[in-house]
Amino acid sequence: MGPDKDLKPLLQGLNKNDFNILTLDDEIRVDRRCVDLLRHFNQYLACQEGLSPEQAAEICHGADYFLREFMIADRRDNLFCTTAERVRQFAGHWYIIRTTEPNLTELAMVLRGTALFYNFLAEQNLIDPKVSMDIAQQCNETGYYQQRIDTFWAIEGDGFDAWRQACPLEPVPDIP
Repeated sequence: MGPDKDLKPLLQGLNKNDFNILTLDDEIRVDRRCVDLLRHFNQYLACQEGLSPEQAAEICHGADYFLREFMIADRRDNLFCTTAERVRQFAGHWYIIRTTEPNLTELAMVLRGTALFYNFLAEQNLIDPKVSMDIAQQCNETGYYQQRIDTFWAIEGDGFDAWRQACPLEPVPDIP
C-alpha cells in the first residue's frame, strides 16, 4: 500500500463539524484535531510531494500559525469553512497588529503554508477546489500585504482607525 492509499483513509472519516468551536472545551478539542491534521499534511508533503523533512516542517509551521493562532484561538472559526477574505484579514490586519516586527518574509512563509494546506484539503476532497484556488490567489497578494505593513509603520496621530478600516477585522465575542 503506497503513501497515498495510507493517507486518504485516515482523512475519509473526518467529520468537518468536529471543527466547530462554541466553547473553550471545543477550542481545545479542535486545536488537538488540527495538530493531527497537520501531521497528515506533513506526511503528505514528505511522501507525496517528495519534500525533505525540513521543507515539510517549514511549510507546516506556516499553516500551523494561520490555523491554530488565528483561525482557532482568535477567530474560533471552523478551518474547513474559511474564505479567501479571511486570509486577507489575517495577512492584512491580524498578523500586522499581533506581531512585534511584522515583515513580508515571515508572512510569506505563513501564507505559503496556508495556500499549500488548503490545496491539500482540496486534493483530499475536504474542501471545494475553487475555495483552495481563491485562498492561494489571496496568499499571493504580497504587494498588498507589504503596503499594509508599510502604512501600519507610517501611522501618525489618529490614523489607526483609517488603517484598520481599509482591511477590517471585527472583534470576536468571548466564549462561555
